[in-house]
Amino acid sequence: MTLAVDSEQAIKYRMAQRATWTLAAAQALYSAATVIIIATGGLVGTMIAPSPAWATAPITTFVIGTALSTIPAALLMRRFGRRPGFMLGAACGTVSAVLAIYAMYERNFALFCFATLLQGTYQAFAQQFRFAAVDLAEGEYRAKAIAYVMAGGLAGGIFGPLVIMHAKDLLAPVQFAGSYAVSALMTAAAIAVLATLHIPHVRHESVVGDERPLSEIFTQPRLIVAMICGMVSYGVMNLVMTASPIAMVACGFSIDDAAWAVQWHVVAMYVPSFFVGHLINRFGVEKVVAAGLVLLLGAGIAGLAGLSFANFSIGLILLGIGWNFGFTGGTAMVTTCYRPAEKNKVQGINDFAVFAAVACASLASGGLLASLGWGSVNVALFPMVGLCVIALIYLALARPPHLDES
Repeated sequence: MTLAVDSEQAIKYRMAQRATWTLAAAQALYSAATVIIIATGGLVGTMIAPSPAWATAPITTFVIGTALSTIPAALLMRRFGRRPGFMLGAACGTVSAVLAIYAMYERNFALFCFATLLQGTYQAFAQQFRFAAVDLAEGEYRAKAIAYVMAGGLAGGIFGPLVIMHAKDLLAPVQFAGSYAVSALMTAAAIAVLATLHIPHVRHESVVGDERPLSEIFTQPRLIVAMICGMVSYGVMNLVMTASPIAMVACGFSIDDAAWAVQWHVVAMYVPSFFVGHLINRFGVEKVVAAGLVLLLGAGIAGLAGLSFANFSIGLILLGIGWNFGFTGGTAMVTTCYRPAEKNKVQGINDFAVFAAVACASLASGGLLASLGWGSVNVALFPMVGLCVIALIYLALARPPHLDES
């Protein structure tokens, strides 16, 4: 009997590993396509927007598209399963890239913003990759599975900026159209990768008896703090990162310089994923999140210290590592706060809250940069990080250490 149980656990572990690496590959393709939007959306905006203040609007609509799609994406996968949902999301990414190319040729700013909004739908589905990784994972492998999937984004950090630099004039005279053409190919490849994903779809009806009302779920102190950590980590990262390429070009740096800085930023976002799961298991998730907050503060300080390439690069690197610690830790905390029947709606509402905050940060980024300058963007992150620090202190005081669920 024991051998049978051990054999069953071994099979489930191998299935979890296989799903994790499939999702990591999909994450890599998604991240590369997303880097193109993040690094060029504002620059395209400066070329075709009616006013410089609207330059970051394509990034904002990208995030709004994510926020609007998170709950529908979660509900759709709750009904039909992970694989069809993920493939649909990647298909939205392909359509988005094609529309963006047409919009750039026509200099149609509204259509370009709609294209990035549709790319946000792709992101809403892709954000569920990290949650899907724990559908089969158990025990200590859960935090590692989340981290390994997010580590797939490292490829995006390396290849996304390279695509921008080498393909931006591929469809000249329209700058960046070639980059979006490559993005369309990558999202199509993601569809093929996701077609191989095997995560058994457990119908909601079979576990619905364990579901609690939303009022009970979302009044858990740990879940509230986890969501605040995720919102702040992602919001702060987007606030500074969205404005960075525009600020660098305005300071006299080339587009390639800005792309290199963004590349190091995205690499810093995902390299910690190779070991952050181990850190969470060893030191506890709250301490890892707290370390991320310190790094985010360091990014703000670097941004305020000067306008050299080193200041921009170091700030973006610290921003990336801080985001990884804070967002991965927040995600791990969320996964301890729901029952199996509740996972889809909790994940969907969590991501909606995160990307609603990110949308506000993205919109504020362009306005702050245009009206008050680069320094104001960095100053703005301090009160947001302070809110997260207060939330973690509250959780530490409200819950004795021996009851830690991390």
